[in-house]
Amino acid sequence: MGQTVHDPPRRTLAARLEDRDRCRFTGRSRELAFIDRCLDSDDPPASVVHITGPGGIGKSALLREVGRRGRALGFTVLTCDGREFEPVPGELEDALRAAAQQVRPLVILDSYERMTALEPYLRRELLPSLPDRSLVVIAGRAAPDPGWFTGGWEAVTAHLHLGTLGPQEAQDLLAAHGLRDERVPAIVDWAAGSPLALALAADAASADPAWNAASQPDRPDILRSLVHRLIDRDLRDVRPSALGIAAVARTTTLDLLRALLPGEDAGRAYQRLSELTASEPLGDGIALHDLVRKALLADLRRRTPELERDLRRRIVDYLYQCASDGQPMLIIEMAHLVENPLVRWGFGWEGSTSLRIDNIRDDDADRVERQLGEHNNWDWWQLTRRYFTESPDRVAVARDLEDRICGYMAYMSQRTAPPLADTDPLIGRWLAHARQDAALGDSVLWQAAVDFTADGKAQAMLGLAGVLRSGVANPRFAYLPIDPAHPGALDFARALDAAHLAELDAVIGGQPVECYRLDFGPGGLLASLRNTVYLELGLAMPEAATPDPSARAEPAGAPVPGWDAETVREALRNFHVPRDLARSPLAQGDTVAERAKSARRLLREAAREAFGDSESEKLLQRVLVAGYLEATTSHEAAAARLCLSRAAYFRRLRTAVERLAEHLAAAPAAGAHRPAS
Repeated sequence: MGQTVHDPPRRTLAARLEDRDRCRFTGRSRELAFIDRCLDSDDPPASVVHITGPGGIGKSALLREVGRRGRALGFTVLTCDGREFEPVPGELEDALRAAAQQVRPLVILDSYERMTALEPYLRRELLPSLPDRSLVVIAGRAAPDPGWFTGGWEAVTAHLHLGTLGPQEAQDLLAAHGLRDERVPAIVDWAAGSPLALALAADAASADPAWNAASQPDRPDILRSLVHRLIDRDLRDVRPSALGIAAVARTTTLDLLRALLPGEDAGRAYQRLSELTASEPLGDGIALHDLVRKALLADLRRRTPELERDLRRRIVDYLYQCASDGQPMLIIEMAHLVENPLVRWGFGWEGSTSLRIDNIRDDDADRVERQLGEHNNWDWWQLTRRYFTESPDRVAVARDLEDRICGYMAYMSQRTAPPLADTDPLIGRWLAHARQDAALGDSVLWQAAVDFTADGKAQAMLGLAGVLRSGVANPRFAYLPIDPAHPGALDFARALDAAHLAELDAVIGGQPVECYRLDFGPGGLLASLRNTVYLELGLAMPEAATPDPSARAEPAGAPVPGWDAETVREALRNFHVPRDLARSPLAQGDTVAERAKSARRLLREAAREAFGDSESEKLLQRVLVAGYLEATTSHEAAAARLCLSRAAYFRRLRTAVERLAEHLAAAPAAGAHRPAS
């Protein structure tokens, strides 16, 4: 009797793709734990979950995992991708109609930034018709519209923002792609937490055993794949000049585009850049995903190297001028343009995607002490610990995405040093030395700057943050505690030609701590960063815009240089600092008090006379007075009081200073020095 032969179940390609995708998905445990509660609870914490993040961060991969978990729990899954249909009410309604007929539908909307025109209709008509046990998961680049958190929706809506993957999650993802060899640490560092970059690098490493991200970070085929996967379709309407600026600069603002593209529609260019899949808001502007920016920059250098050089120079000149006008945070943007890795070791902001500089908390000193362990200079730490307890405003820590401490610092200037610093056996003599040279310029001093990370990114952020938090906008000097056993610290000090002040060295806990002083020159740190970029470009140094504060003021009645905008701006910056204002060429008299008083009188009179009667002229005058002549705590506070955005405020402030300089040069007050012709 014959047997019936049954064919094995047919295996589809779709099933194979699904299995591979399931096996390769890793990480996002926090987000999945929340969504699991939404899927498998009689009282879910949310019925609508927004998942946001930049392009390549893994939103779609997370949505696919959510779909798999929903199906396993008996949900009927309906997925809509904004890239696949026209954003008109009828089409989305057709796509969702089937969901309304199910008992437990799971509706997944991907690429939601392409559907936002339908938001009011979605909330008003479509979603309310879904069954009570529905879950709607929406993924897009931008934060949810405020309408999702009003009118009752706030009770059922949640927002999860996807950040970069941590080092362990990144290693797990590479392992899921079959990569477990010695190249993993370099790839993790290169990918900067981007799941897409990790996946592309894993595929490249598997196909080419010789490839290593440490020695070949700009491999063309990987960079092209990144650009193609993230924004290639979006680039059709973007002006090449604007894209070049976005590739070179860390942050692209509307004002930057206006300054560098005077003959183009900067507003339109900014809008198109902001709409790119791989761009996201950053401060007052937008930034491209770091790996996409690097890919575009590599392509720009290969195709038109002279354009890249010209953009770098023009961007650093623009940033220098704005920072000199009172925007100290632009030091971060200037440091980004420096390419020397030794300089970037001590002044950089690359770690900001995974680290943040934070004020200290009550238990931070104990946490730091546990992390230091027994192999560090315990006596040095005991000196630093006093700042944690007695002067916490002079201490900051670097924290990672999981709130772990990755580094710490104690920092100060001559003016902000706490009393305990004068008796500190390490930094007390440094302070005395800095005060002796106060006539040359301000100093920033670090009592300690310790990095717990393996890649050194916390160290660079501690350097820049110490300057920005010190109370000195543009320091002339920086005093650094150098452990001679730490080669990176020595290399950084030598790369910037720091002077070893051996007479200020100390021995703490039996170990030497050497004092190195960076002299940024008369133009301070701002001019030094700009000069470094010029040197890297092979250009002659730009003319120093900031006068040398050590130069002796001319006696009353002697001829002085013309009163250009920078001379006036420097006097305005020092309006409330008599010692510094007395050195201004605008000042007269024999004593510091007399010279400072005469300069203040001259500036006040000019501020009353230099502007017209129109509303715009009156606004310029108010900005000048609030920014410099009144004792406002900061430019940001002045901008808020005048109800102006930071960009609008600083733009008007720059114009007002130029107007004041023109007025003084054309009609100086009686008895004042007339600028030489």
